[in-house]
Amino acid sequence: MRLLPLSIATLIVASSISVSSTALANQDQLAANICNYVQTDDKNRLRKKLKESRVKLRNIYKGVSCSGDSLLRTALKSGSNKVGTFVAKRLPASELGNAEADGQTIVSWAESNGHGGSDITATIKERLAGG
Repeated sequence: MRLLPLSIATLIVASSISVSSTALANQDQLAANICNYVQTDDKNRLRKKLKESRVKLRNIYKGVSCSGDSLLRTALKSGSNKVGTFVAKRLPASELGNAEADGQTIVSWAESNGHGGSDITATIKERLAGG
């Protein structure tokens, strides 16, 4: 008689483990897709992926890293101006002014790495100035 409740409990635990591992796999795939779209400057596919995944860029920005870099740094390194300006316009100005993992803000990093004249950096500066 005790076997039935034990088997039901085991089934519930097993199903919850498989659901959570599936969710993690989906998150990893979403992050990989986002990084790919940023590197290839594919704004339309990025927007479509975010919409169909029902996530907002400002909610996932801190959690997505492309080879150790933020989305904006990846866009700057890749020369992805369309995607970079899109990302910069979707993030709150307070996020754009925050220091990243290495302690530098995105603007100071861009200027010290030769990206000070890019469209992305100009958009970020404009957002930080209240524009």
